[in-house]
Amino acid sequence: MNTVKLRPRINNPNNPYRDNVQGKANEPITVAGLLDQARRILGDRYQGPKPDWTLEEIYDRLEENAPRIAIIGGSSDHPAHILDIETVSKAALEIWQHGGLPFYFGTPVLCDGTAQSNQGMSYSLQSRNAIAEIVVNQMEAHSYHGAFVIQGCDKQPLAVLSGLAHLDRVRRRRGEAPVFATFSPSHVLVGGTIPGDLRSELREVAADAKRKGYEDISNDILDAMDYILQCSSNTAFQGVLARAVNEGLISMERQKDFEKRLAVNTCDSKGGICAFHGTGNSSRDITAGFGMVHPSLEMLIEPPTQEQIKPAIDALFDIANRSECSVAELMGANISNAIRIHSSAGGSTNLMMHIVGAMIYAGFQFSLWDLEKIHQEHPVPDLFDYSLTEGRDIFALAKQCCSGQIRGMETLFYELLRNGVPMKVDAMTVTGQTWRERLSREEGLPADGVKENPIILSKPRRSFSGVDVFKGNFFESAVVKISGMPTRQIDQFDEKVSFVLFFENEEEANRELLNPHLLDELREKRVFSQNRLLAMWEMNAPGTSAEAKNLDYDDLFREMIRREILKITVVISGQGPSAFGMPEMFTPMQHINANVQLKKLATLISDGRYSGVTYGAAIGHMTPEALYDGGILYLKQGDVLHLRFRAKTIDLLDEQQFENGKMEAYQGDLRESRKSLGAKRKQRLLKRQKNVAASNRLVGCTDAAHGVVPNVVYEDAEVPFKH
Repeated sequence: MNTVKLRPRINNPNNPYRDNVQGKANEPITVAGLLDQARRILGDRYQGPKPDWTLEEIYDRLEENAPRIAIIGGSSDHPAHILDIETVSKAALEIWQHGGLPFYFGTPVLCDGTAQSNQGMSYSLQSRNAIAEIVVNQMEAHSYHGAFVIQGCDKQPLAVLSGLAHLDRVRRRRGEAPVFATFSPSHVLVGGTIPGDLRSELREVAADAKRKGYEDISNDILDAMDYILQCSSNTAFQGVLARAVNEGLISMERQKDFEKRLAVNTCDSKGGICAFHGTGNSSRDITAGFGMVHPSLEMLIEPPTQEQIKPAIDALFDIANRSECSVAELMGANISNAIRIHSSAGGSTNLMMHIVGAMIYAGFQFSLWDLEKIHQEHPVPDLFDYSLTEGRDIFALAKQCCSGQIRGMETLFYELLRNGVPMKVDAMTVTGQTWRERLSREEGLPADGVKENPIILSKPRRSFSGVDVFKGNFFESAVVKISGMPTRQIDQFDEKVSFVLFFENEEEANRELLNPHLLDELREKRVFSQNRLLAMWEMNAPGTSAEAKNLDYDDLFREMIRREILKITVVISGQGPSAFGMPEMFTPMQHINANVQLKKLATLISDGRYSGVTYGAAIGHMTPEALYDGGILYLKQGDVLHLRFRAKTIDLLDEQQFENGKMEAYQGDLRESRKSLGAKRKQRLLKRQKNVAASNRLVGCTDAAHGVVPNVVYEDAEVPFKH
């Protein structure tokens, strides 16, 4: 017998299924088909009353405006969605048993790991806007009231959220019922293990490299072996193995054999969201911080059971018709909570742009500077001791949550409060409760509940975390993931001057960064003059440069490398949204990090973006982008930058004053003084742009500081943001 209480009908004057007979002819078969399929898939695991979904009953529910819930999944060619059908089936049956009408549609989901370092990366960010459009299209065309979202990774979570929030704003403007939704993040995918025989062979290669004088390659192989095996660590292996081939340490055939054996041992067949704290798991943090995730579904190591889905569906029906629990309103009420959770957990740089974009889709007048204001108005401590080398990945965190030791983002929220961070405890959430009400149950809430290998902490690792926004005299905004930099690394680059190593695009950069002799060739070509090297020594290591004046050029260059006085900023231009789709600069950053010598000297600046798994001094999202005459277009080899990480500025220095030993910001007009250089580069940039299909270029969009959303969406966002 069905004991579930039937929920209220949707309070909406508009019901197309009451007034349009075609819909009531078409849609009953899709509902019945979905429920029949769900029943077959679950088989003996089905929990509920005898199936009672007749076409007549479905017709009546449509006529009466019963809640029409779209289950939104993703394409099964993404690892996070290969088991969607299981969750779809359980959710569909629960929605029916609650008196609603379940429907299902999936969106395409581009896997950033698969698209990495190929043309697909130019479509990744664009797919976010495309998915948002698909969600609005489908929800409007079939008049769905709410959604149960199976959340994957990459662009899908914030894309679906953006579409639902945008539709919520539009419908309420039309005087219709609010759009309500709940998110069910895919389970966490366990990282792989390097087989014992392969581990032994890699150690032999490392030992051989050391014997032959290639200690850097040896160290880099051993470092890569310390990481949990996953797609991102495979990129590190690829870089160092390519260098080993170049030095004749292994053959190309052996490199490909290593890559194959690493690849087939990387991912679990059940799929899920990768165990590193990249964009996928950062999106999990964000949607939970926005109050959009029911705690029973937030962090799992297996696809959810029907018992776990049921309370989420219960709550979903409870918030129907409640405007304060609509998608856009939950986002507006919880934006500071989401930002502080993202910051404290050291989340993905990508999310800086996606948070801004989602808020604009939700109708708010919002920008990167609003996000930065929230981030900076109160110190956000680092409460996330995450590690890919010490067994503290997100899979380990999910196990801690599933065992009841802690409660995921509720625990992080609680610990932020205990550390004095002003969280919005009276903001509503998708449970139909405020955070204050949710946190009133203390069982499993404190981070201290985890006695071994804690990831969420009660005492901060350091007093700051997150992603900072930078300004400079040749750009308007850029972002850098401070949480991805150990304090020692911040000290290495803060208040230092650095030479520009300029590349017009990522392909050029990757070729050079894989060159094991890059630093030697810079020395041999005398790319940086001796006077400038001496000036850099004096500024980066004041009071120690007396001995440097007696060194010849080669010895000076080598000594500056040895002492880590030489600083190089790898600039990759022409990667912005309009120019090339704003691909991730994950691979060049990995090539830098996979080079023990270079990573101590190099920062990376781009108008492209960065993966959530990027670590190091990576500065991205630079505006204006090169295509629109941003200063990054006009930088050249040998320019000198003043890096001020704690002051959050980067300035181009006057080269003449620098050679005279003075650190003064450049006061001229790069666009005028280097007009010819910029024109030639832009011509090549526009030619390269044609490698991206015209139908999918990010044209007619705002810049990265304004979320890279369609201009019309930005112009339509009329709700003043009040924090």
